[in-house]
Amino acid sequence: MLQKQLHLNRFLQLILSMRFWLYLILCLSMPAIAAAQNGIITGKVISADLQIPLNEASVFLSNATYGTATASNGTFTLQNIRPGQYELVVSYVGYDSYHKTIMVTGASINLSIEMHLKSYGLNEVAITSHKFSKENFAMFVQHFLGVSQNAKQCKIINPKAVDLYYNAADKVLKGHSDDFIIIENRALGYKLKYLLGEFKWDGIDGITTIGGQPLYEDLKGSKAQLARWHQKREEAYHGSSMHFYRSLINNEVAAQGFMMYHLVRVPNSQRPPQHVIVKKIDQFMAERNRDSVIRWQNLYNLRKYIETLGTLALLPEDVYSRLSSDVFALHFPGSLYVVYTKKHDNNLNDLIYRPLTMENFQCTIVTLYGKFAQFDLNGVVIGGDGESRSTLNEGAWADNLMPELLPVNYVPDDKKTTQASTSNLPPLK
Repeated sequence: MLQKQLHLNRFLQLILSMRFWLYLILCLSMPAIAAAQNGIITGKVISADLQIPLNEASVFLSNATYGTATASNGTFTLQNIRPGQYELVVSYVGYDSYHKTIMVTGASINLSIEMHLKSYGLNEVAITSHKFSKENFAMFVQHFLGVSQNAKQCKIINPKAVDLYYNAADKVLKGHSDDFIIIENRALGYKLKYLLGEFKWDGIDGITTIGGQPLYEDLKGSKAQLARWHQKREEAYHGSSMHFYRSLINNEVAAQGFMMYHLVRVPNSQRPPQHVIVKKIDQFMAERNRDSVIRWQNLYNLRKYIETLGTLALLPEDVYSRLSSDVFALHFPGSLYVVYTKKHDNNLNDLIYRPLTMENFQCTIVTLYGKFAQFDLNGVVIGGDGESRSTLNEGAWADNLMPELLPVNYVPDDKKTTQASTSNLPPLK
Protein backbone atom coordinates (compact mmCIF):
# COMPACT_ATOMS: atom_id res chain seq x y z
CA MET A 1 0.00 0.00 0.00
CA LEU A 2 2.85 2.36 0.91
CA GLN A 3 4.61 1.55 -2.35
CA LYS A 4 1.47 2.37 -4.35
CA GLN A 5 1.19 5.69 -2.53
CA LEU A 6 4.84 6.53 -3.39
CA HIS A 7 4.22 5.74 -7.06
CA LEU A 8 1.11 7.93 -7.01
CA ASN A 9 3.03 10.82 -5.42
CA ARG A 10 5.80 10.55 -8.03
CA PHE A 11 3.21 10.47 -10.80
CA LEU A 12 1.54 13.62 -9.45
CA GLN A 13 4.93 15.35 -9.14
CA LEU A 14 5.69 14.44 -12.76
CA ILE A 15 2.34 15.87 -13.93
CA LEU A 16 2.87 19.07 -11.95
CA SER A 17 6.40 19.38 -13.32
CA MET A 18 5.14 18.97 -16.90
CA ARG A 19 2.43 21.57 -16.29
CA PHE A 20 5.06 23.97 -14.92
CA TRP A 21 7.32 23.61 -17.94
CA LEU A 22 4.37 23.91 -20.33
CA TYR A 23 3.26 27.08 -18.54
CA LEU A 24 6.82 28.44 -18.66
CA ILE A 25 7.11 27.74 -22.40
CA LEU A 26 3.79 29.47 -23.06
CA CYS A 27 4.83 32.50 -20.99
CA LEU A 28 8.15 32.79 -22.81
CA SER A 29 6.49 32.46 -26.20
CA MET A 30 3.78 35.07 -25.60
CA PRO A 31 6.00 38.11 -26.23
CA ALA A 32 7.12 36.54 -29.50
CA ILE A 33 3.50 35.91 -30.49
CA ALA A 34 2.55 39.51 -29.63
CA ALA A 35 5.57 40.89 -31.49
CA ALA A 36 4.69 38.81 -34.54
CA GLN A 37 1.42 40.71 -34.82
CA ASN A 38 3.34 43.96 -35.30
CA GLY A 39 5.17 44.91 -38.48
CA ILE A 40 8.71 45.62 -39.62
CA ILE A 41 9.98 47.91 -42.41
CA THR A 42 13.49 47.65 -43.82
CA GLY A 43 15.07 49.36 -46.78
CA LYS A 44 17.86 51.33 -48.37
CA VAL A 45 18.03 55.03 -49.27
CA ILE A 46 20.18 56.21 -52.19
CA SER A 47 20.63 59.39 -54.20
CA ALA A 48 18.88 58.97 -57.56
CA ASP A 49 21.13 61.67 -59.06
CA LEU A 50 24.50 60.50 -57.70
CA GLN A 51 23.72 56.79 -57.25
CA ILE A 52 25.32 56.67 -53.80
CA PRO A 53 23.82 55.61 -50.44
CA LEU A 54 22.68 58.45 -48.17
CA ASN A 55 24.06 58.24 -44.63
CA GLU A 56 22.14 59.76 -41.68
CA ALA A 57 18.94 60.34 -43.65
CA SER A 58 15.92 60.68 -41.34
CA VAL A 59 13.41 57.85 -41.86
CA PHE A 60 10.17 57.90 -39.89
CA LEU A 61 6.47 57.13 -39.90
CA SER A 62 4.56 60.38 -39.75
CA ASN A 63 2.58 61.14 -36.60
CA ALA A 64 4.08 58.18 -34.73
CA THR A 65 7.06 57.24 -32.55
CA TYR A 66 8.80 55.08 -35.16
CA GLY A 67 11.89 56.77 -36.52
CA THR A 68 15.58 56.15 -37.22
CA ALA A 69 18.54 57.32 -39.31
CA THR A 70 20.15 55.40 -42.17
CA ALA A 71 23.49 53.65 -41.69
CA SER A 72 26.61 54.45 -43.74
CA ASN A 73 25.40 52.09 -46.50
CA GLY A 74 21.96 53.75 -46.58
CA THR A 75 20.06 50.91 -44.89
CA PHE A 76 17.46 51.28 -42.12
CA THR A 77 15.06 49.23 -40.00
CA LEU A 78 11.81 50.21 -38.29
CA GLN A 79 10.35 47.44 -36.17
CA ASN A 80 7.57 46.49 -33.75
CA ILE A 81 5.12 48.74 -35.64
CA ARG A 82 1.46 48.73 -34.63
CA PRO A 83 -0.67 47.62 -37.64
CA GLY A 84 -2.36 50.39 -39.59
CA GLN A 85 -1.82 52.83 -42.43
CA TYR A 86 1.11 55.25 -42.15
CA GLU A 87 2.95 57.80 -44.21
CA LEU A 88 6.63 56.89 -44.50
CA VAL A 89 8.79 60.01 -44.74
CA VAL A 90 12.49 60.28 -45.61
CA SER A 91 14.28 63.61 -45.20
CA TYR A 92 17.83 64.57 -46.14
CA VAL A 93 19.44 68.01 -46.42
CA GLY A 94 19.53 69.22 -50.02
CA TYR A 95 17.01 66.63 -51.25
CA ASP A 96 13.27 66.66 -51.79
CA SER A 97 11.45 64.76 -49.04
CA TYR A 98 10.24 61.27 -49.90
CA HIS A 99 6.68 60.24 -49.01
CA LYS A 100 5.00 56.87 -49.36
CA THR A 101 1.75 55.50 -47.92
CA ILE A 102 2.42 52.19 -46.16
CA MET A 103 -0.10 49.65 -44.87
CA VAL A 104 1.60 47.83 -42.00
CA THR A 105 0.46 44.29 -41.18
CA GLY A 106 2.29 41.36 -39.63
CA ALA A 107 4.32 40.86 -42.84
CA SER A 108 7.76 42.41 -43.42
CA ILE A 109 8.09 45.31 -45.89
CA ASN A 110 11.32 46.03 -47.79
CA LEU A 111 11.78 49.28 -49.72
CA SER A 112 14.30 50.69 -52.19
CA ILE A 113 14.10 54.47 -51.90
CA GLU A 114 15.60 56.94 -54.37
CA MET A 115 15.78 60.62 -53.40
CA HIS A 116 16.22 63.55 -55.77
CA LEU A 117 18.33 66.66 -55.33
CA LYS A 118 16.36 69.86 -54.84
CA SER A 119 16.27 72.27 -57.75
CA TYR A 120 16.12 75.88 -56.59
CA GLY A 121 14.78 78.40 -59.07
CA LEU A 122 15.47 82.09 -58.46
CA ASN A 123 11.79 82.95 -58.69
CA GLU A 124 10.89 80.20 -56.24
CA VAL A 125 13.35 81.46 -53.64
CA ALA A 126 12.16 85.05 -54.04
CA ILE A 127 8.53 84.02 -53.53
CA THR A 128 8.82 81.53 -50.68
CA SER A 129 11.60 82.99 -48.53
CA HIS A 130 10.56 85.74 -46.11
CA LYS A 131 12.32 87.72 -43.43
CA PHE A 132 11.70 86.45 -39.91
CA SER A 133 9.06 88.50 -38.10
CA LYS A 134 8.40 88.24 -34.37
CA GLU A 135 4.82 89.40 -34.92
CA ASN A 136 4.14 86.72 -37.55
CA PHE A 137 5.79 84.06 -35.40
CA ALA A 138 3.67 85.03 -32.35
CA MET A 139 0.56 84.73 -34.54
CA PHE A 140 1.78 81.34 -35.80
CA VAL A 141 2.37 80.03 -32.26
CA GLN A 142 -1.12 81.12 -31.19
CA HIS A 143 -2.80 79.13 -33.98
CA PHE A 144 -0.32 76.24 -34.29
CA LEU A 145 0.09 75.48 -30.59
CA GLY A 146 -3.04 77.21 -29.26
CA VAL A 147 -3.60 78.89 -25.92
CA SER A 148 -4.50 75.90 -23.71
CA GLN A 149 -2.78 74.97 -20.45
CA ASN A 150 -0.80 72.35 -22.36
CA ALA A 151 0.26 74.97 -24.91
CA LYS A 152 1.81 77.04 -22.14
CA GLN A 153 4.19 74.12 -21.51
CA CYS A 154 5.25 73.83 -25.16
CA LYS A 155 8.13 75.59 -26.82
CA ILE A 156 9.45 75.79 -30.39
CA ILE A 157 13.22 75.47 -30.02
CA ASN A 158 14.16 76.78 -33.48
CA PRO A 159 11.61 79.47 -34.43
CA LYS A 160 13.53 80.67 -37.49
CA ALA A 161 13.00 77.27 -39.15
CA VAL A 162 9.43 78.39 -39.91
CA ASP A 163 8.98 80.53 -43.03
CA LEU A 164 5.89 82.75 -42.60
CA TYR A 165 4.01 85.30 -44.69
CA TYR A 166 1.00 87.36 -43.56
CA ASN A 167 -1.42 88.97 -46.01
CA ALA A 168 -2.99 91.77 -43.99
CA ALA A 169 -5.69 92.52 -46.58
CA ASP A 170 -7.05 88.96 -46.57
CA LYS A 171 -6.10 88.28 -42.93
CA VAL A 172 -4.31 85.08 -43.96
CA LEU A 173 -1.10 83.73 -42.40
CA LYS A 174 0.74 81.07 -44.39
CA GLY A 175 3.87 79.09 -43.53
CA HIS A 176 6.04 76.06 -44.14
CA SER A 177 9.45 74.68 -43.14
CA ASP A 178 12.25 73.18 -45.21
CA ASP A 179 13.78 71.53 -42.14
CA PHE A 180 12.39 70.02 -38.94
CA ILE A 181 10.69 72.32 -36.45
CA ILE A 182 11.73 71.11 -33.00
CA ILE A 183 8.89 71.29 -30.45
CA GLU A 184 9.33 70.45 -26.78
CA ASN A 185 6.01 69.43 -25.24
CA ARG A 186 6.54 69.31 -21.47
CA ALA A 187 2.82 68.85 -20.89
CA LEU A 188 2.71 65.33 -22.42
CA GLY A 189 6.42 64.53 -22.30
CA TYR A 190 7.20 64.52 -26.02
CA LYS A 191 9.82 66.04 -28.27
CA LEU A 192 8.43 66.54 -31.78
CA LYS A 193 10.40 66.87 -34.98
CA TYR A 194 7.89 68.41 -37.38
CA LEU A 195 8.24 68.87 -41.15
CA LEU A 196 5.67 71.58 -41.82
CA GLY A 197 4.43 71.21 -45.38
CA GLU A 198 1.57 73.68 -45.10
CA PHE A 199 0.18 76.06 -42.50
CA LYS A 200 -2.71 78.42 -43.11
CA TRP A 201 -4.71 80.50 -40.69
CA ASP A 202 -7.73 82.24 -42.18
CA GLY A 203 -8.49 85.15 -39.90
CA ILE A 204 -11.83 85.81 -41.57
CA ASP A 205 -13.35 82.33 -41.33
CA GLY A 206 -11.31 81.42 -38.25
CA ILE A 207 -10.14 78.12 -39.79
CA THR A 208 -6.63 76.73 -39.26
CA THR A 209 -5.22 74.22 -41.76
CA ILE A 210 -2.07 72.27 -40.87
CA GLY A 211 -0.31 69.72 -43.06
CA GLY A 212 2.94 68.11 -42.06
CA GLN A 213 4.79 65.08 -40.76
CA PRO A 214 5.65 64.89 -37.04
CA LEU A 215 7.93 62.35 -35.38
CA TYR A 216 7.36 61.83 -31.65
CA GLU A 217 10.15 61.06 -29.19
CA ASP A 218 9.75 60.52 -25.44
CA LEU A 219 11.35 63.16 -23.25
CA LYS A 220 13.56 61.98 -20.41
CA GLY A 221 12.35 62.81 -16.92
CA SER A 222 12.26 61.79 -13.29
CA LYS A 223 9.97 59.03 -12.06
CA ALA A 224 7.48 61.65 -10.89
CA GLN A 225 7.60 63.46 -14.25
CA LEU A 226 7.07 60.21 -16.18
CA ALA A 227 4.05 59.37 -14.02
CA ARG A 228 2.59 62.85 -14.54
CA TRP A 229 3.15 62.68 -18.31
CA HIS A 230 1.52 59.26 -18.44
CA GLN A 231 -1.56 60.60 -16.68
CA LYS A 232 -1.75 63.62 -19.00
CA ARG A 233 -1.46 61.37 -22.07
CA GLU A 234 -4.35 59.25 -20.80
CA GLU A 235 -6.42 62.40 -20.29
CA ALA A 236 -5.56 63.63 -23.79
CA TYR A 237 -6.54 60.31 -25.37
CA HIS A 238 -9.95 59.88 -23.77
CA GLY A 239 -12.55 61.85 -25.69
CA SER A 240 -10.18 62.54 -28.61
CA SER A 241 -10.99 61.85 -32.27
CA MET A 242 -8.59 58.88 -32.21
CA HIS A 243 -10.48 57.44 -29.23
CA PHE A 244 -13.80 57.93 -31.04
CA TYR A 245 -12.76 56.30 -34.34
CA ARG A 246 -11.21 53.34 -32.55
CA SER A 247 -14.46 52.96 -30.58
CA LEU A 248 -16.38 52.85 -33.87
CA ILE A 249 -14.18 50.04 -35.18
CA ASN A 250 -14.55 48.02 -31.97
CA ASN A 251 -18.32 48.60 -31.76
CA GLU A 252 -18.04 50.15 -28.29
CA VAL A 253 -19.04 53.76 -28.90
CA ALA A 254 -21.59 53.88 -26.06
CA ALA A 255 -19.40 51.83 -23.70
CA GLN A 256 -16.54 54.30 -24.16
CA GLY A 257 -18.81 57.28 -23.36
CA PHE A 258 -19.66 58.59 -26.84
CA MET A 259 -23.07 59.47 -28.25
CA MET A 260 -23.77 60.45 -31.87
CA TYR A 261 -26.61 62.49 -33.34
CA HIS A 262 -27.55 63.81 -36.76
CA LEU A 263 -27.25 67.62 -37.00
CA VAL A 264 -29.10 69.55 -39.71
CA ARG A 265 -27.79 73.02 -40.52
CA VAL A 266 -29.47 75.74 -42.58
CA PRO A 267 -27.63 79.05 -43.25
CA ASN A 268 -29.00 81.93 -41.18
CA SER A 269 -30.57 84.32 -43.68
CA GLN A 270 -30.31 87.18 -41.16
CA ARG A 271 -26.50 86.97 -41.09
CA PRO A 272 -24.41 88.37 -44.00
CA PRO A 273 -21.45 86.33 -45.27
CA GLN A 274 -18.49 86.19 -42.90
CA HIS A 275 -16.05 88.02 -45.19
CA VAL A 276 -18.54 90.89 -45.66
CA ILE A 277 -19.00 91.30 -41.89
CA VAL A 278 -15.27 91.31 -41.16
CA LYS A 279 -14.47 93.86 -43.88
CA LYS A 280 -17.29 96.14 -42.75
CA ILE A 281 -16.03 96.03 -39.15
CA ASP A 282 -12.50 96.88 -40.31
CA GLN A 283 -13.82 99.70 -42.50
CA PHE A 284 -15.94 101.37 -39.80
CA MET A 285 -13.25 100.93 -37.16
CA ALA A 286 -10.81 102.76 -39.44
CA GLU A 287 -13.41 105.50 -39.91
CA ARG A 288 -14.12 105.53 -36.15
CA ASN A 289 -17.81 105.12 -36.86
CA ARG A 290 -18.80 103.64 -33.50
CA ASP A 291 -22.51 103.02 -34.24
CA SER A 292 -21.76 101.14 -37.46
CA VAL A 293 -19.06 99.07 -35.74
CA ILE A 294 -21.53 98.02 -33.03
CA ARG A 295 -24.16 97.15 -35.64
CA TRP A 296 -21.81 94.90 -37.62
CA GLN A 297 -20.39 93.34 -34.46
CA ASN A 298 -23.95 92.37 -33.47
CA LEU A 299 -24.37 90.76 -36.90
CA TYR A 300 -21.05 88.97 -36.35
CA ASN A 301 -22.38 87.49 -33.11
CA LEU A 302 -25.43 85.98 -34.82
CA ARG A 303 -25.25 82.23 -35.34
CA LYS A 304 -24.14 81.20 -38.83
CA TYR A 305 -26.74 78.43 -39.00
CA ILE A 306 -30.20 77.52 -37.83
CA GLU A 307 -29.51 74.08 -36.36
CA THR A 308 -31.71 71.11 -35.52
CA LEU A 309 -30.31 68.19 -33.54
CA GLY A 310 -31.77 64.72 -34.01
CA THR A 311 -33.42 63.17 -30.95
CA LEU A 312 -32.39 59.56 -31.62
CA ALA A 313 -28.81 58.49 -30.95
CA LEU A 314 -27.11 57.04 -34.02
CA LEU A 315 -25.63 53.54 -34.13
CA PRO A 316 -22.11 52.81 -35.47
CA GLU A 317 -23.53 51.24 -38.66
CA ASP A 318 -25.35 54.51 -39.36
CA VAL A 319 -22.11 56.44 -39.82
CA TYR A 320 -19.37 54.08 -40.97
CA SER A 321 -18.65 50.94 -42.99
CA ARG A 322 -15.66 48.86 -43.93
CA LEU A 323 -13.74 49.44 -47.15
CA SER A 324 -11.12 46.76 -46.48
CA SER A 325 -9.72 44.86 -43.51
CA ASP A 326 -7.69 47.91 -42.51
CA VAL A 327 -9.53 50.96 -43.89
CA PHE A 328 -12.99 52.26 -43.01
CA ALA A 329 -15.33 54.90 -44.41
CA LEU A 330 -17.11 57.61 -42.43
CA HIS A 331 -20.32 58.71 -44.14
CA PHE A 332 -23.47 60.53 -43.06
CA PRO A 333 -25.78 63.29 -44.35
CA GLY A 334 -25.41 66.80 -42.99
CA SER A 335 -23.13 66.93 -39.94
CA LEU A 336 -22.31 64.47 -37.18
CA TYR A 337 -22.74 65.69 -33.61
CA VAL A 338 -20.47 63.74 -31.23
CA VAL A 339 -20.91 64.00 -27.46
CA TYR A 340 -18.37 62.63 -24.97
CA THR A 341 -20.19 62.11 -21.70
CA LYS A 342 -17.13 61.42 -19.54
CA LYS A 343 -15.74 64.96 -19.82
CA HIS A 344 -17.29 68.36 -19.25
CA ASP A 345 -16.40 71.49 -21.19
CA ASN A 346 -16.01 74.33 -18.72
CA ASN A 347 -14.94 76.76 -21.44
CA LEU A 348 -18.15 76.64 -23.41
CA ASN A 349 -17.77 77.63 -27.05
CA ASP A 350 -20.76 79.82 -27.98
CA LEU A 351 -20.25 78.97 -31.66
CA ILE A 352 -21.08 75.29 -31.02
CA TYR A 353 -24.77 74.47 -30.90
CA ARG A 354 -25.80 72.93 -27.59
CA PRO A 355 -29.37 72.03 -26.55
CA LEU A 356 -30.50 73.78 -23.35
CA THR A 357 -31.34 70.41 -21.79
CA MET A 358 -27.84 68.96 -22.34
CA GLU A 359 -25.15 69.01 -19.69
CA ASN A 360 -21.98 70.86 -20.67
CA PHE A 361 -20.44 67.68 -22.08
CA GLN A 362 -17.53 67.86 -24.49
CA CYS A 363 -19.05 68.21 -27.99
CA THR A 364 -17.68 68.13 -31.53
CA ILE A 365 -19.36 68.75 -34.89
CA VAL A 366 -17.89 66.79 -37.81
CA THR A 367 -18.64 67.85 -41.39
CA LEU A 368 -17.46 65.99 -44.49
CA TYR A 369 -15.95 67.86 -47.44
CA GLY A 370 -16.85 65.01 -49.81
CA LYS A 371 -19.22 62.06 -49.70
CA PHE A 372 -17.08 60.18 -47.19
CA ALA A 373 -13.79 60.23 -45.28
CA GLN A 374 -11.45 57.30 -44.68
CA PHE A 375 -9.87 56.27 -41.37
CA ASP A 376 -7.66 53.35 -40.37
CA LEU A 377 -7.19 50.87 -37.53
CA ASN A 378 -5.24 53.47 -35.54
CA GLY A 379 -8.29 55.75 -35.51
CA VAL A 380 -6.75 58.37 -37.80
CA VAL A 381 -8.44 60.07 -40.77
CA ILE A 382 -6.27 59.27 -43.78
CA GLY A 383 -8.13 60.60 -46.81
CA GLY A 384 -11.42 61.48 -48.40
CA ASP A 385 -13.61 61.43 -51.46
CA GLY A 386 -11.22 63.14 -53.85
CA GLU A 387 -11.00 66.24 -51.68
CA SER A 388 -7.78 67.87 -50.43
CA ARG A 389 -9.36 67.92 -46.96
CA SER A 390 -11.54 65.14 -45.53
CA THR A 391 -13.29 66.45 -42.43
CA LEU A 392 -13.92 69.75 -40.72
CA ASN A 393 -14.03 69.54 -36.92
CA GLU A 394 -15.65 72.22 -34.79
CA GLY A 395 -15.67 72.27 -31.01
CA ALA A 396 -13.61 70.04 -28.72
CA TRP A 397 -11.55 68.25 -31.39
CA ALA A 398 -10.82 71.51 -33.19
CA ASP A 399 -9.42 72.90 -29.93
CA ASN A 400 -6.99 69.96 -29.69
CA LEU A 401 -3.91 71.35 -31.40
CA MET A 402 -0.31 70.15 -31.32
CA PRO A 403 0.06 70.21 -27.49
CA GLU A 404 -2.91 67.82 -27.08
CA LEU A 405 -2.14 65.36 -29.89
CA LEU A 406 -0.70 61.87 -29.38
CA PRO A 407 1.23 59.61 -31.76
CA VAL A 408 -1.07 57.34 -33.77
CA ASN A 409 0.46 54.22 -32.20
CA TYR A 410 -0.51 55.33 -28.68
CA VAL A 411 -2.29 52.60 -26.70
CA PRO A 412 -4.22 53.59 -23.55
CA ASP A 413 -4.00 51.56 -20.38
CA ASP A 414 -7.37 49.86 -20.83
CA LYS A 415 -6.37 48.51 -24.26
CA LYS A 416 -2.82 47.31 -23.70
CA THR A 417 -3.89 43.68 -23.28
CA THR A 418 -6.48 43.59 -26.09
CA GLN A 419 -6.37 43.72 -29.85
CA ALA A 420 -8.62 45.79 -32.09
CA SER A 421 -11.33 43.80 -33.86
CA THR A 422 -12.84 44.66 -37.21
CA SER A 423 -16.51 44.89 -38.05
CA ASN A 424 -18.38 42.69 -40.53
CA LEU A 425 -20.24 45.68 -41.92
CA PRO A 426 -20.69 45.72 -45.72
CA PRO A 427 -18.42 47.95 -47.83
CA LEU A 428 -19.50 51.46 -48.75
CA LYS A 429 -21.61 51.55 -51.91
